[in-house]
Formats: sequence, structure tokens, C-alpha cells
Amino acid sequence: QEQLLESGGGLVQAGGSLRLSCTLSGRTSSTYTMAWFRQAPGKDRELIAGVVWSASDTYYADSVKGRFTISRDNAKNTVYLQMSSLKPEDTALYYCAALRTPYRLPHTPAQYEYWGQGTQVTVSS
Repeated sequence: QEQLLESGGGLVQAGGSLRLSCTLSGRTSSTYTMAWFRQAPGKDRELIAGVVWSASDTYYADSVKGRFTISRDNAKNTVYLQMSSLKPEDTALYYCAALRTPYRLPHTPAQYEYWGQGTQVTVSS
């Protein structure tokens, strides 16, 4: 059974940076799309960044475009989210998600098979 383990969340001042990591363990011989979602209190879970197995296709939500960068290291089964120029509105619980597919990059949470437990990111003003 695949499992996702996230790390790297924390408290940062506005304008600062954080890097989130997520490692997939278990049956990792397949190809996976990896993505980062976030959920703020009272809001829906939203896709903020995703990358397909080959890294040939990526997605960024408009709200993070130009500030966040997603990358992956398939040898380590790990995906990263480098977050820069953080704003208070980036405060949320950040989730890593994975889908067994070579090329699809869905935008809805229901289409992902595996989820991490979430890591809190808090940006103070």
C-alpha cells in the first residue's frame, strides 16, 4: 500500500520562503502524477501545483504562479514544493497527493488515490 509522508511546513513571516517535501513509499514501481493541494479553514481543498511523472507537464494555480515551484526526484520518489514570497493568504494545511498515471494531471481532489496527512503552513503578516 502506497503512503505519502510530507515534511517542511512551519511558521514564516510574510515574504519568506519554505520548502515542502513529500516522499512516496510502498509499491513505487508505477508512474505517478504528484500534486500539492491546500485547504484553508472554511474553504475547499484546492490544487495549487502538480507535475506528471516525466516532469514534462506541470500545473500552477494562478494564486501561486511565479512564487511556487514544484519539482520531483523520481529516484527518491519525492516531490518538492518551493514556496517563495509567501503571503498571509497562503496560510493553510498543505497536502501531497498521488495518482497512478503516466501523464494525467487532474485538478480535483477526488481523482487522486493517495494522500499525505497534511503539513501546516502559517504565514504571519
